Amino acid sequence: MTEAILHATKGNPVPENHIAGFFNGHKNKKLRYAIFRSSRSVARGTIVLLHGRNECIEKYFETINDLTAKGFWVATFDTRGQGGSERMLKKVHAGYVRRFSDYQKDISLFLEQVVLPDTRLPFFMIAHSTGGLAALSMAPMLANRIERMVLSSPFISLSGQSLPAPWIRTIATLFTLIGLGGMQLGKDQRERQFEGNPLTSDPVRFARNASIGLEHPELFVGAPTARWLFEVLKTMPWVKRQDHLTKVIVPTLILAPMLDTISRYAALEELSRNFRAAQLIPVTGARHELFLERDVYRSQAMAAIDAFFAPET
Repeated sequence: MTEAILHATKGNPVPENHIAGFFNGHKNKKLRYAIFRSSRSVARGTIVLLHGRNECIEKYFETINDLTAKGFWVATFDTRGQGGSERMLKKVHAGYVRRFSDYQKDISLFLEQVVLPDTRLPFFMIAHSTGGLAALSMAPMLANRIERMVLSSPFISLSGQSLPAPWIRTIATLFTLIGLGGMQLGKDQRERQFEGNPLTSDPVRFARNASIGLEHPELFVGAPTARWLFEVLKTMPWVKRQDHLTKVIVPTLILAPMLDTISRYAALEELSRNFRAAQLIPVTGARHELFLERDVYRSQAMAAIDAFFAPET
C-alpha cells in the first residue's frame, strides 16, 4: 500500500502513532486511509470512523486524539470522491457517486483489507451524516463484524434546502435519467461563513476546519451532483423501512442534535421508535456536526460514546 500524506494545519496537528496509506476500494478506486494507535498497552478495541459528505481525515484529528486517549485505536478512510481519495469524475470538485452501494462495498473492503488484519479487537463504528446513512444501509451485514455502532446525525432525510425535497428528488432523477448525472446541483458551500451556518455554534472549531479547506482545497468538493442526490434520496426511505430495521441487530446509539437543520431531530426520533436495536440520545442546542460543536454539546456526545462502547478496565 502506497504511503499517504496527512496534512497538519494551525491548531490541528496530525495525531501521533499512526500509519497512513491507500487501499483498493470497489472497482479498484484508490482510497486514502489511516490507523491511529492508542498509547495504552492494552487497547479497548478499534473504532471504525466513517465520514460525512465533503469531509476528510484531517477534520477528525481532535476527535481521534480524544478516542485514542481513551484507549481505542481509530481506523478511518476518506470516502470515494473526496478527501485524499480518488475522484470519480474529471471534474474533481463535483460530489459524485455512481451507486450508493459503492459506499457499502468500500466499507466492507476496508474492514477486510485494513481493519481486520491490522488493528485490535473488538471493532466498533462511529458514522457521521452520509457515513451514518451508509452504515445504517449495510447494518444487517455488520452483525458479525461490529460490536456496537454510533450514528451521529445520520443523513436519513433531506431538509434545510432552498427547494422542497420532492422537487429536488424530481430534478435529480430527471437529470440522472437523461444522462446528466454529473451535473452539480445547488450552491458550492466550501467557503461558507460562520454566521448562520447549520454545522456548529463553535467559532474556533469552525475556523479550524475552514483553514484546512483554505490550505488544502484539493481535499474538498463543491455542490453534489444530480447522481449523488438521486442515489442518496433513493436510499433514505429504504433504510427507514421496518423490514430493514428489524434485520439490524448491532446495538446502535443515535446521537441527535436538536437544532440540526440537515438531519432533522424529528426524523431521527421517528427512526428510533421503529429501530429495536437503537437508543436515541438527544443533544439539546447542538447543530449538525457534533464533533465540531462547542464543548457543552460535544462533551455529551463523547461521554455517551465512551460509555456505550466499552467500560474502562
